[in-house]
Amino acid sequence: MRKLALNDEILLQVDKAARYIGGEVNSIMKDPENVSIRVAMCFPDVYEIGMSNLGMMILYDMMNAREDTWCERLFSPWTDLDRIMREKQIPLFALESQDPVKDFDFLAVTIGYEMCYTNILQVLDLSGIPLLARERTEKDPLVIGGGSCTYNPEPLADFFDLFYIGEGEVMYDPLFDLYHQMKDEGKSRQEFLRAASGIPGIYVPSLYSVEYQPDGTIASFGPTEEGVPQTVERQLVTDMTTGYRRIRKPVVPFIKATQDRVTLEIQRGCIRGCRFCQAGMIYRPTRERKADELMDSAREMLRTTGHEEISLSSLSSSDYTQLPELVDHLITECREKYVNISLPSLRIDAFALDVMSKVQDVKKSSLTFAPEAGSQRLRNVINKGLTEEDIMRGSRDAFLGGWNRVKLYFMLGLPTETTEDMKGIAHLAERIAENYYDIPKDQRNGKIQINVSTSFFVPKPFTPFQWAGMFREEDFIEKAKTVKNEIRSMLNQRSIRYSWHEPDVTILEGFLARGDRRCGAVIKKAYELGALYDAWSESFRYDIWKQAFSECGMDIDFYTLRERGTDEILPWDFIDCGVTKAFLIREWDRARKETVTPNCRQSCSGCGARKYQGGVCFEGSN
Repeated sequence: MRKLALNDEILLQVDKAARYIGGEVNSIMKDPENVSIRVAMCFPDVYEIGMSNLGMMILYDMMNAREDTWCERLFSPWTDLDRIMREKQIPLFALESQDPVKDFDFLAVTIGYEMCYTNILQVLDLSGIPLLARERTEKDPLVIGGGSCTYNPEPLADFFDLFYIGEGEVMYDPLFDLYHQMKDEGKSRQEFLRAASGIPGIYVPSLYSVEYQPDGTIASFGPTEEGVPQTVERQLVTDMTTGYRRIRKPVVPFIKATQDRVTLEIQRGCIRGCRFCQAGMIYRPTRERKADELMDSAREMLRTTGHEEISLSSLSSSDYTQLPELVDHLITECREKYVNISLPSLRIDAFALDVMSKVQDVKKSSLTFAPEAGSQRLRNVINKGLTEEDIMRGSRDAFLGGWNRVKLYFMLGLPTETTEDMKGIAHLAERIAENYYDIPKDQRNGKIQINVSTSFFVPKPFTPFQWAGMFREEDFIEKAKTVKNEIRSMLNQRSIRYSWHEPDVTILEGFLARGDRRCGAVIKKAYELGALYDAWSESFRYDIWKQAFSECGMDIDFYTLRERGTDEILPWDFIDCGVTKAFLIREWDRARKETVTPNCRQSCSGCGARKYQGGVCFEGSN
């Protein structure tokens, strides 16, 4: 019988003890004596969030398909258990076996957002693994990172032995084969890392060095040994039929996860080309899965999990070419089984409204629009591909269909933004309200409620806005006040509610997103001072980070306020993500000229993703 790492006394003291006991339906158990590679797959946040991560589900299933490998799950302990584990010196453990993470071969960390960086150090610390890679010995697990944040791994370079750049289905088998071979041969940790650097998509930070100019910018970056690649090329699945890892038996959480449902990934990538969106660039080209395969997956996962909802996952569900066929089939089957269907990332048009009318449990729940900018001029700058006419037509169709609640998402602080653009957010919300009240009263469904939400723009690597500057905390607050005051002056102000994201979190995210290797010292110091769960408002403390910057002698303004020149060496320039720097520069120039670039199905813009020989770049070709 499996023995839990935490006794009953401890489990009764912590919130949601089910986070830590494992043993869920479809979790995979193996005999540790019959495997030669043990992997602790970590999502550095609480169980409920990590268990909703599709990438982690895919890798868990894929790695455990290997007879020589046992992949177990690992999440960050919440602050209550964190305190107890330190007091009682309990080492962090994986869920399936409850064995200490320090005894594993690999600690694989999914890095999906910058605000989890101190949680990564928490996981290392509680596991008894030295925080700095250079201090680890042959007895320590190899720490590997993957996920969207590895497209600029440099702020975390000191803490990781290696990173994997790309989609996990492609190169983990060669990496584990190499490890198995070198382990049998008695090779050292350093010998393995040196050999692993030759696998496409693998980046070993210790084999590269960086030099800086007197002004703080990068002077040079490159490998320190002959044979280590100058450029690390992102890996991806080109054929979503033969290369995609289909999940058959997802683990069913004991407690409600953030996304407590079957997740069907219908495509990867996005054709739209929004200039602020990192995912839309790094996941190119758009690659679709076949509708019949998706139906088979849906049936199988509903049978093996007992879930009562299916979510169609993609960056832009409306652009999936087989969506009408897929939705019709799902509606037919799911209605019989009383299963709900969720369709996020829809562009609000007649088809989307018709679909939502059919699938929503509470038919008239709120609709979501993401105009991102308050004026058409600024929407052209960011290449949103959404006109005010589209918004008005979509909202009117929704109101005629019985909806009366609308959510609107915008960003403040975008490049070239003016006061008129900010005020335009209020004016757009007002026009939507007027659109509602233009409908005859007997055709309306009560009063209109418009929820306007603004976040602050953060420039991300591998986007046309990667060179853009940000603003100071007080500037962001003033921008939010401009919107708030303008909303208060609207005739329908009582129908419009306004909220905004905290600016201090935004500034820190901007620092971490575009930071270089020197930023690791600040992350480490902030963690030592008590920073943890920075993505959670109740635990985020910006004063700790300010103290860390001060003690490390680092100027955050250098990383946030400064607009970069296109000739500057950026910390992530050594990565080839498929989209060329020349294309990003063209799009940066077109943004400042307020010029719209057509989406990938309208015409090819020569972004560079065609080199992968698949996806939307080759639709219709033989």
